[in-house]
Amino acid sequence: MLQINNLHANVGDKPILKGLTLSLNAGEIHAIMGPNGAGKSTLGYVLSGRPGYEVTEGSVTFNGQDLLALEPHERAAAGLFLGFQYPVEIPGVSNVQFLREALNAQRKYRGEAPLTGGEFLKVAREQAGALGMDMEMLKRPVNVGFSGGEKKRNEMVQMGIIDPALAILDETDSGLDIDALRTVGDGINRIMRKPDKAVLLITHYQRLLDYVKPDFVHVLDGGRITRTGGADLALELERDGYKELAA
Repeated sequence: MLQINNLHANVGDKPILKGLTLSLNAGEIHAIMGPNGAGKSTLGYVLSGRPGYEVTEGSVTFNGQDLLALEPHERAAAGLFLGFQYPVEIPGVSNVQFLREALNAQRKYRGEAPLTGGEFLKVAREQAGALGMDMEMLKRPVNVGFSGGEKKRNEMVQMGIIDPALAILDETDSGLDIDALRTVGDGINRIMRKPDKAVLLITHYQRLLDYVKPDFVHVLDGGRITRTGGADLALELERDGYKELAA
């Protein structure tokens, strides 16, 4: 599904990714772990097409398409979803309005009929209910006044409504208490653990992986993948840290 080959990327004049190679197949969940400044968030931003992140070398294909040749909205319409470490607030725009416009814009791009208001509300109620979110919260401005856990739960509702092929989740566990962590983990499994979908889960800690069992764990350090293993690698990192691994 996703093939990254020798990817180099700069932020300003500073090289961050320095020859990263990674392959994700449909049906797989991959976790990316690594120390601060290793390039984990940069990888997510480069894949999503965020301005200010310049690819200087390498290639990325997504379901056979040249991902780097697509604009950010085209990447989203092709099935890519980015979950933010710090979801932004959008005052004056309700969740319902935002999500219906986003979903129907993608459907239009793919040549599909837009959902009516009633059809969309049915989908929104199903996804909000599955994440334990009251529909009244979806009527509020996007993330305004939400706690950290509510923002992450809201993001899982967004992911469920958009129903992407590939989810790149950047430190989704950040700021979550134990109950919210379990809820978010269950949401990822329910929405994305399917034969035609894949997840790239960026995290500092092993705790989310108790709920979302990865097929592979990769260590990203110095702008490239330095080690790959199974779920036990995350436990090793939690126990020994990255310095011991480097040594």
